[in-house]
Amino acid sequence: MAAMNLVVSAGVHYSCSKAGNRFSISKSKGYKLGTRAALVEAGPRVDGSGTPVALQVLGGDRAAELQAEVKAMARAVNASVYSPELLANKYGSRPVQVVSRTLEILVALGSFSTKLLLDQRDGTLDRNKRKRAIELRSIFTRLGPTFVKLGQGLSTRPDLCPPEYLEELAELQDALPTFPDADAFSCIERELGIPIESIFSSISASPIAAASLGQVYKAQLKYSGQTVAVKVQRAGIEEAIGLDFYLIRGLGFFINKYVDIITTDVVALIDEFARRVYQELNYVQEGKNAKKFKTLYADKEDILVPDIYWNYTSGKVLTMEWVNGVKLNQQSAIESQGLKVIDLVTTGIQCSLRQLLEHGYFHADPHPGNLLATPEGKLAFLDFGMMSETPEDARSAIIGHVVHMVNRDYEAMARDYYALDFLETDVDVSPIVPALRDFFDDALNYTVSELNFKTLVDGLGNVLYQYPFNVPAYYALILRSLTVLEGLALYADPNFKVLAASYPYFAKRLLTDPNPYLRDALVELLFKDGRFRWNRLEDLLIEGRKDRDFSAKDALQPVLKLLLGPDGEELRTLTIKEAVRVTEAVILGSAADTYNSAPSFVRTLMINGNGNGALAMTSADLEALMDLRKQVFRIWALLTSSENFDPTLLQPILQVLQQPEGRSLGGRVVGGITQRLAARLLQQLLRTPTVPASS
Repeated sequence: MAAMNLVVSAGVHYSCSKAGNRFSISKSKGYKLGTRAALVEAGPRVDGSGTPVALQVLGGDRAAELQAEVKAMARAVNASVYSPELLANKYGSRPVQVVSRTLEILVALGSFSTKLLLDQRDGTLDRNKRKRAIELRSIFTRLGPTFVKLGQGLSTRPDLCPPEYLEELAELQDALPTFPDADAFSCIERELGIPIESIFSSISASPIAAASLGQVYKAQLKYSGQTVAVKVQRAGIEEAIGLDFYLIRGLGFFINKYVDIITTDVVALIDEFARRVYQELNYVQEGKNAKKFKTLYADKEDILVPDIYWNYTSGKVLTMEWVNGVKLNQQSAIESQGLKVIDLVTTGIQCSLRQLLEHGYFHADPHPGNLLATPEGKLAFLDFGMMSETPEDARSAIIGHVVHMVNRDYEAMARDYYALDFLETDVDVSPIVPALRDFFDDALNYTVSELNFKTLVDGLGNVLYQYPFNVPAYYALILRSLTVLEGLALYADPNFKVLAASYPYFAKRLLTDPNPYLRDALVELLFKDGRFRWNRLEDLLIEGRKDRDFSAKDALQPVLKLLLGPDGEELRTLTIKEAVRVTEAVILGSAADTYNSAPSFVRTLMINGNGNGALAMTSADLEALMDLRKQVFRIWALLTSSENFDPTLLQPILQVLQQPEGRSLGGRVVGGITQRLAARLLQQLLRTPTVPASS
C-alpha cells in the first residue's frame, strides 16, 4: 500500500505507511512526536487464550483514531463507484439479461397499473386502496433495492400517496427480506480479516432490521463490552442496482429527447441519485459522513449522532454506537415516553436548516427509519450513506429568495434563479415574472404560519415546468428533505406548517449574519419607498428570539458595519431620516403624555393657551407618532429581554460613534432633530391662541 498524507490539525502533516500488519504515523520532517511513538496495531490484540484486549495506543487517542480510520479506508480501497460508461460497457453486451429485467419490471408495474384502471372503472378504487398498497409494497420488494429506495421516498409524501399507501410503503424502511445470517457473518470475517468471535462477545442470531442495501445486527464488543450496531451489506447488491440504473438511465435519455413538458435534465438527476446510492455501498464513506455530520451538528444538546468504531468497519461492514430510540413516525410510542412528535420534528427542521443553509452539508435521506426519538428527548440521525451539499453561493441566495418572496419582489425572485443555478445567465427572465406573480400573489394571501410548504413546492413546480429551468440535484434533495419532515409532522398534526417552524431560523440569520448578501436582503426587507418598516423589524425579532441561537449582540454589530461602510451612504441617508422621525416621536409623544396628564387648569395656561392641545398637529398625526413610539419601545424591550443581552453590548456602538464616520452620522442626526423640533416650535408659536369661553 502506498503511503498516505493527511492533515489532522492546522500546520501539522502526518504520513501513514504500512509495514506488514502494522501502520505507523509520523509527523513531517522537523517535528517530533515526543517520547511516545504513535503506533497502533492493525487489529484487536488478543491474549494467550485468544481473548481480545483493548488496543494499545502509544500516540494518544487522536492518533489511534486516525490510524484506525486509515486502515478502514485501506480495507475499502476496492469499493465500487458509479460510472455510466462502465455500466454501458458491461450491460450493453448482455442483451438477454437487459431484456429479461426490462420485462420483469414492465410486467410487475404494468399489471399493477391495469388493476388500478379496473378499480377506477368499477368504482372500487377507494375500497381497494389497502389491498393495492400491500400489492405495491410487495412489488417494490420483489423488484429489489432500487425500487425499495423509490418506495422509501414515496412513503414520506402524503401529498402524493393516500394514507393506506404511506402506511404500507413505510414498512419498506426496515421490514425487508433478510439474507442468510451465515452469509452476513462470513462477510464480517472476510472484510475485517479476523474471526467474528474475536470481535464480539455476543451478536444477535438474526438481524434486528433489514435495510435496502444491507441488514443490521445488535452486538457487544468483546474488548470493551460496548453495545454496537453492525450493518452488513447484501451480497450481489452491486449487480442488482447496476442493471437497474442502466435501464433507468436509458429511460432518462428517452424522456430528455421526446418528453418536452419536462425541461429538467433527467439523465443528470438519475446520475446524481445513482452516484449517491453507490456511495451508500461504501460503508467507510458512510462512516466518514457520520463523523463529519457529528462534528458539524451534534454540538446541539438535542441532536445525537452515533460514534463509528473504525477498527471494525470496512467497505461492506459498518460498526457504530447503538442508539436506543423510537422511529419518528411511531407517535403513540413517542408520546408514551412523555415526548411530543411536533417538538422532535421542529428540532429536525432547525437542524436541517443549519445543514442546508449554514454549513451546506446535509442528510439527504431523512425517512422515518433514519430518525429516532431517544428516551432523553433527543433526535438521533442514522444512516449517513446518502449526503449532499448546498453550494455556498446558493445558501445565501435561498434566504434572499425567501425575502424577495415576502416582499413580493418578483423581478428579484426571477433574478435569483441565476444565483441558484436554475438558469443560464443568457436566459431572459422577464417572461417568468408574470407567472411568479400569478402564483405567489394568491399563495401569499396566507400568513407565514398558514402557508403550506407543499403548496409552495407544487406551485413553484408548475412555474418551473413552463420555462427552461434546470433544477440542480442539490435543490431537489433540499425539497425532499423538508417535505419528508413536513410529512412526518402531518401524522401528528394535520395543521403543521414547515414554513412556520422555519421562519425563526430565517429571521435569526437575517438579523445576525454578516454575509453581505444577507445584509442587503435585510435592508430590502426593512426599507420600502424610503421609509423604515418597523413592523417588519418587530416581526423578525419576535421570530428570531424563538431560535435558541439568537444573539442580541450579533444582531447589532453587522448592521453597524453595513451602516458605516464605504458603500453605505444611501442607507445612512435613510437611517438619518428614520432616526430623526423616531426621536421626534419619542420627544413629542412624551410632551403629549405630560400635557394630557396635567390638571386641566394647567393645560389652559400652556402654550398660547390653546385648549385644543399642546401640539400643532392633527389627531391622526399625533396618533401615528404615538404608535411609532410604542413600536420602538416594544422593539427595544425585545432586544433587552433577550437571554444573552447585557448593557455592555452597547459599548461597540459608543466606540463606533467616536470614529469619524460615526461622529459625522451622529451630527447629521442631531442636526435633523434640531431642525424638526425648531420647525414644530415655530409652528406652535405662530398658532392663533384660543380664547376661553366666557362663563
